[in-house]
Amino acid sequence: MSSRIDNLQDLMLAMADKTRLRLLSMMRRDEVCVCYFTGVLDAPQPTISRHLAYLRNKGLVETRREGKWMHYRMARPKDAALARALDHVLDAAAEDGQVKSDAKRMKAACCDPAALIGIADAPPPTRMKRQP
Repeated sequence: MSSRIDNLQDLMLAMADKTRLRLLSMMRRDEVCVCYFTGVLDAPQPTISRHLAYLRNKGLVETRREGKWMHYRMARPKDAALARALDHVLDAAAEDGQVKSDAKRMKAACCDPAALIGIADAPPPTRMKRQP
């Protein structure tokens, strides 16, 4: 059984990578089809998949399949202190220029999915209900 300090270490390691922070920021309030990540972050699919698998393995991401599309959403830690730590880091990341740019690109892609290569016919992100 993992202790809180072990779980905190896992959380901090998961957030210690710029790409993973950007992914978590994109999923903070929305469930996102995987195809948007590669277009918005302008990163190769294998790179995105590796980071999503890492986050999933650490319990920070959940998935849902809809036809050919795989949707990802952030899974908040059950431990309230860990959830607050995650929120504080994502609040700080939200002020970063790159994260703001990602949000603008995501909004543009959702209004015009053809704006990003490879996401034609992709379902738009859906707003997630805030978990307690």
